[in-house]
Amino acid sequence: MARDRIYDKISKSYPELIEAVENLGSTVRGAGPLDEKTSHLIQLAAAAAVKSEGSVHSHTKRALKAGATGEEITHALLLLISTVGFPQAMAALSWCRDILEVENE
Repeated sequence: MARDRIYDKISKSYPELIEAVENLGSTVRGAGPLDEKTSHLIQLAAAAAVKSEGSVHSHTKRALKAGATGEEITHALLLLISTVGFPQAMAALSWCRDILEVENE
């Protein structure tokens, strides 16, 4: 995955930047009553809505790590059909399948 490689390159070149971004995400997730799994499912849906394949990959991984099941991730993306449209929801599902299929091997 080319996006993973660029993330790794930027992480090595600008570790302070990546740390700040990750700290911001943790701070925002901890600022309210939503649990970590729900927060990552929301961020996954937002990533899908803005058509960011790399973010869909990232938030699929993070949602799984936070305890979401493949079925919950799929449902979160299916819920987008009436908001962002069938084609975009299907694209997001195909991107998340990239991760889910690797996790199930």
